Amino acid sequence: MDETAVDPETGGVTPHAPESGAFGIDAFTLDDRMRLFHFAAAEKRHDYLWLLRAFDRGRANYQVLLHASQARDLLAALRAEHPGCPEIDDVQPLLDSLTDWRLLDRSYDGTRAANLAEYRNRHYIYQFTQAGYRAYRAVEEVLGAGLEDAQLSRLIFPDILADLRALAEANRMGDGEEVYRKLGRLDQVLSDMAMRAARFYLMLGDLARTNDTRPEVFLTHKDTLLSHMREFTAELARYQPMLAAAVAEVAETGVERLIAFAAGADERLFRSAADREDDWRQRWAGLNHWFTGVASEAERLQSATVTAIAGVLALLRRVTEARRGGVSRESQLRHLAQWFASCPSEDDAHALFQATFDLGSPRHVAVPYEDPELIPSRLSWWEAEPVRVARTLVQSGRTPGLHGPGRIQRNEEQRQRLRAEQLKAQAQRRSAAASLASEGVYERVLDEPETQTLLGLLDLALTARVPVSRAASGSAHGVRLTLRPCEGSTVVRTVRGRLHLDGVRLEVS
Repeated sequence: MDETAVDPETGGVTPHAPESGAFGIDAFTLDDRMRLFHFAAAEKRHDYLWLLRAFDRGRANYQVLLHASQARDLLAALRAEHPGCPEIDDVQPLLDSLTDWRLLDRSYDGTRAANLAEYRNRHYIYQFTQAGYRAYRAVEEVLGAGLEDAQLSRLIFPDILADLRALAEANRMGDGEEVYRKLGRLDQVLSDMAMRAARFYLMLGDLARTNDTRPEVFLTHKDTLLSHMREFTAELARYQPMLAAAVAEVAETGVERLIAFAAGADERLFRSAADREDDWRQRWAGLNHWFTGVASEAERLQSATVTAIAGVLALLRRVTEARRGGVSRESQLRHLAQWFASCPSEDDAHALFQATFDLGSPRHVAVPYEDPELIPSRLSWWEAEPVRVARTLVQSGRTPGLHGPGRIQRNEEQRQRLRAEQLKAQAQRRSAAASLASEGVYERVLDEPETQTLLGLLDLALTARVPVSRAASGSAHGVRLTLRPCEGSTVVRTVRGRLHLDGVRLEVS
């Protein structure tokens, strides 16, 4: 278990780093990571977004820890620059929600406390969590993305070839730092190329789905689009053999030697040497898969680009034929609107609507009348009597059941186990409280049950908010903890660490 200590000057809790276990963003479970995006769907999502932007502004100015008042000042500065920024009167509820969702981390600012009473008031300061900042940046990237700004990067192939040759030379000469730089750059460039290609093909799919409503967009850019794809596939076909040969040249200099050099120059502090080697081995395997083998990523990218060219040509043919023949979804809707406008009466317009959309025949949806024979089936739902609909169907969409309430499944074994654990925990707390009362809290090391009991009693005593000059007390489990003023500071040793108390001595009776 991690050790903790209370600083007698600042009152802040100083945790010692754990020797093993999850650290940083890896400590977040799947549910915790999904909750990070609650702010984007909440009722006050715009307020949450601008408050996080204020924290991001402070982070950019190296102001990592913010009080609520400082967050309000940054919001006021943003509101002066951006008219769309809302005016938020009270940021404290927003900060509490963002802390619950673990986008922000909340701690106590002991530096503002001049005495123990002020420290008990718990001045809060907030900062981004590592996972929270990533979630905020992900939302900002979606909000600021240009969904039609996608392209295939053909000018990157000469740089990739030069980096591969430089990587082989660096590995051959034993330059570990150059190996680390070149291999990292290649991994980043290939990831960017894959992302660009994915966005480009998604853009083509959107263009194909919206060509009936916006054919002029496609016709305006068709020549540029086809030229761009043909140039890319030509460059990829020309450089692919040279890139495969360069990857083979790097492999000949020694893959394990390459990975050892890259991992040795890697400066990620919180990863072991084995983890860094595994990471760089996976990166090299991905780079090797990009350019070598029958089913390489370069082959797949080449095939996808050729298929996209054929799809664009087919789309061009379809749009051209539709315009030449004058029949398209747009023209059909225009003719239909003209027919509605030319109807001599409302009854004729209703008849045209009935024949076109056929929305008058269903009088109800899967809900019959109590006596269907009383209502002729030829009547539309405009003229027939309304159908009684159950409340459960309206509220939840479920058909009401005719059976009674189901049996409650009780897990007696689980209940007995939980009850036994509860009784065992209560017995441990009572035993620990008796041990504190009989042996005291000083001149020995408290075990875990005694430490938990002491911290609980200390919390009860501090909630009384008694001035420092008087004694404060709290009682539980049959004992009473009294905080008495004294000269200097006292230290309580526990299995978790040392608890420093400035000007306070503990008495358990």
